[in-house]
Amino acid sequence: MTAKVALVTASSAGLGAAIAYALITSYRVVINYNSRPQHAEAVLQQLRHLSAAAGIPSDDGEPRAVAIQANVTQAADTHRLVAETVAKMGRLDAVISNVGWTHIRDFSNLDDNLEEDDWDSCFTANVKSHLSLLQASREHLDKTHGSFITIASVAGVKPSGSSLPYAVTKAAQIYMVKCLAGMVGPNIRINSVSPGILMTDVADQVKCLLQNLSITGVNVVIDSGFSST
Repeated sequence: MTAKVALVTASSAGLGAAIAYALITSYRVVINYNSRPQHAEAVLQQLRHLSAAAGIPSDDGEPRAVAIQANVTQAADTHRLVAETVAKMGRLDAVISNVGWTHIRDFSNLDDNLEEDDWDSCFTANVKSHLSLLQASREHLDKTHGSFITIASVAGVKPSGSSLPYAVTKAAQIYMVKCLAGMVGPNIRINSVSPGILMTDVADQVKCLLQNLSITGVNVVIDSGFSST
């Protein structure tokens, strides 16, 4: 039986890489990078090491982990990424949409948060990119009754973070997920995760959401209680 396939965008470092590491024993994993192939190769090597340590055959006719370059803030590149994923791996069962963008500003200063380019770039990366990726992967996830998870932020739950455009567009991302759950269900489950700073906890929660067949349209906050104060 062909093993399930997970695509993790923006995964050549940081949280995206941590999520890929958490999934490699349960999924064949596609990592995505934009401009750092050497970082992606390092993540691939670690994925292969983790897979071998778990006693999983390194290939067996099906690649366990591959890397694909794409700028997922560009719709055409996003569609190519999904097409290449399915061409290389044969199927698609899970998508973790991890891209995001911000420009650090003084959150307490309105005048410092009015730059139009910041708003446009934040909306493109933090909202539209996730929508484009869902559109590109919908056909494949529908076939596999798959799961789509976006990585949001606690800044979208509690006024905080690196900039006003970032916080507002992360809130929009969370609300978009709630709207989309009814549009693409019941075959596709779509949720978001809003992290604090603990990457391992977030990666484990992503894995849990992929396994749970009853949760959709939910934003899971993992912030050690920050947003509740």
